[in-house]
Amino acid sequence: MVRILQSLSKTVHYSILLAVILFLAFHYGGSSFSFDQYFFSWLFRYMHVISGIMWIGLLWYFNFVQIPSMPNIPDDQKPAVSKVIAPKALFWFRWAALATIITGLLVAYLNNYLHEAMTLGIGSGDLKNTAIGIGMWLGIIMAYNVWFVIWPNQKKALGMVECDQNEKTKSARTAMLFSRTNTLLSFPMLFTMVAAQNLSW
Repeated sequence: MVRILQSLSKTVHYSILLAVILFLAFHYGGSSFSFDQYFFSWLFRYMHVISGIMWIGLLWYFNFVQIPSMPNIPDDQKPAVSKVIAPKALFWFRWAALATIITGLLVAYLNNYLHEAMTLGIGSGDLKNTAIGIGMWLGIIMAYNVWFVIWPNQKKALGMVECDQNEKTKSARTAMLFSRTNTLLSFPMLFTMVAAQNLSW
């Protein structure tokens, strides 16, 4: 067991294996299993939740841990964060954001509420479509910020793209402000997502 847990790759692979075993037990234990629309709706919802946890978890890591801690880190130790930890975290951060949006749109399409949600339920008379639609649009805005504002500016701030010190400082501030914007949007986004699934209107 220790050999498994000492390796992130093995840990993740065994975690996936356990999930697959549970899936087989639940579905083949019943009598109505089939690779139909409901199956793929479930599959993409599962992937949506996993990628969303990775995305928002890293967003909160940046804003609740890394950014507030940077002023307290000695200058000679800061490269460990900016050259090693931050680029790796940003890799998972941006791709998790994209995966969350794509799988979310697929879930909406497979459950036949994509159009109603994207139009905020206007004319449908169903507040669930309005709630999930607001959450989807907030998520899309946040993902746009990740890919087209935060990531390009972080590349400059971290020295991955050559620029002068003045531009590097400006880029770091821009990335931070848009990351904070995403943090501001994250709580209402999650509220509307959960509300659409669980509240009675």
